[in-house]
Amino acid sequence: MSLNRRELLQGTALAGAAVGLHQAVAGATGKHEISRKPRTIYFNDARHYYLYVFEPPLSLVDAWRPVDEVAGTAVDTFVYGVARGDGLFYPSKVGMRFASDMRPLTSAYAWRTWENMQSLMDRGLDPLVVLIDRAHQKGMDFFASLRMSSYGGMKKQHLIKEGGRGLAHQEVRDHQFQVLQELATGYDVEGVELDFAAAPGGMQQLLLKEDVAEFTPVLTDYVETISQMVRRRPGEPGQVGARVYPTEEMNRAHGLDVRTWLERGLVDYLVPMLYINFTLDADMPMGWLVQAAHEHRVSVYGMLMPFSGDEATGLPAPVHATPAQLRAAAANYWARGVDGLYTWFMSWPLGDTERGTLTELGDPDLIREADKHYIVHRRSEEANKMGYQAHLPLEIPSANPDMSYTIPFSVADDVVGSRGRVQRVLLRMNIENLVSADRLGLRLNGESLNHEPCQRDFGSSISPYSGQWLEIELIAIRPRQGRNRLEIALDGRPEGLEGGITVQHVELLIEYGHYPAHLSE
Repeated sequence: MSLNRRELLQGTALAGAAVGLHQAVAGATGKHEISRKPRTIYFNDARHYYLYVFEPPLSLVDAWRPVDEVAGTAVDTFVYGVARGDGLFYPSKVGMRFASDMRPLTSAYAWRTWENMQSLMDRGLDPLVVLIDRAHQKGMDFFASLRMSSYGGMKKQHLIKEGGRGLAHQEVRDHQFQVLQELATGYDVEGVELDFAAAPGGMQQLLLKEDVAEFTPVLTDYVETISQMVRRRPGEPGQVGARVYPTEEMNRAHGLDVRTWLERGLVDYLVPMLYINFTLDADMPMGWLVQAAHEHRVSVYGMLMPFSGDEATGLPAPVHATPAQLRAAAANYWARGVDGLYTWFMSWPLGDTERGTLTELGDPDLIREADKHYIVHRRSEEANKMGYQAHLPLEIPSANPDMSYTIPFSVADDVVGSRGRVQRVLLRMNIENLVSADRLGLRLNGESLNHEPCQRDFGSSISPYSGQWLEIELIAIRPRQGRNRLEIALDGRPEGLEGGITVQHVELLIEYGHYPAHLSE
């Protein structure tokens, strides 16, 4: 996109923002051509590692930081979250600026945010333009991402938590449309991203449960109106992306008829994710979405969530995913057919490790024969309530040799056909309430693992008595490329010990070397 497009649009942006929804797109002609596009995307939410952090006045070096810290990697698309739930992070003419209703400010982060934006504006600089121009200078596309049921300056009684009906209110939909129109027509962005998946946790629910049936077609028409406005703006057509939930059932339950969006050609890309769960899921159930999107030439970008575990999955604090863990999830996503990868919230400030990972994520060939660390996803209470299932923790209530439990997982690596360069395959399991005298039956894809070498360690450094880590080196029995099935049975317990065990963690580590791991054929 040309950097001078903003000059072309400056005279039309405000007038367009005041036009009604239908009038804004009336008379437009032509059909938007959708085509799949590979992208490597990094998202910055404007807050945690940016406006909240730096001391004002904001220097241009710090103002450029969100873009510059990913420049020179494979990241070719920068997505910027322009709002929290209570205000916008740019000087909007149609919406409320963040912290406008918090005066006097009582928190350091809110004060920094206000003063940092104001320090740029006092110099005649729009904070959003500063980032857009910098992204373009660094060769990146720029998308403005808006949480669709979060807003500042609207009537609080429209909020679901205040007894309102969210996006069922025409006034709320109109307000969000005007913000998106301002972003798409008043700023030099390649497009906008409609974030429907930040609820719960990041924003209000989209609709009340009792409103879903009635307003699902309304939201579809609403997405179409937004799409027409963005694509038919003055100058070059804009693109429309959307964050949606991973499963079709979850989307339908929240009023999002994604299949119809695709059939009607309303979006250019989709990102399946669940904001309430920040943990990496290498087996995210998005195959249905990839297939449906590709039938209509729409791109799907796999979201690599930043943590390998956090409080929601039983850890005392969040733990960032390692490069090997991100590689494993990325490889699985590529195997599912995604058009690119999307990530955010990496360990900050971004260093050599993070920048190296962002470089790898741009090319599946770079990670094909690199060490990987697959983690079987653990459920969280909130995600489970929304219908996002996981196989761990797995409770085995008592010893029963006739009862086995299955934990499925996927592996993108061709361990057998890797030219012999796989040096080691290690299956790790953390099992609570396990003792060494317990008799376990373990099978991988129907083959017994009971003769593979196994080492044991304390289950926890804090409470070493709580269970055990089993590290099973897979030599004769190895995982296959694609879907795998791990079966576990508690065949028996020592005399005097009853009750059951709980499988808390299952991991698979694949290590590569430069040469074949054997002496001869």
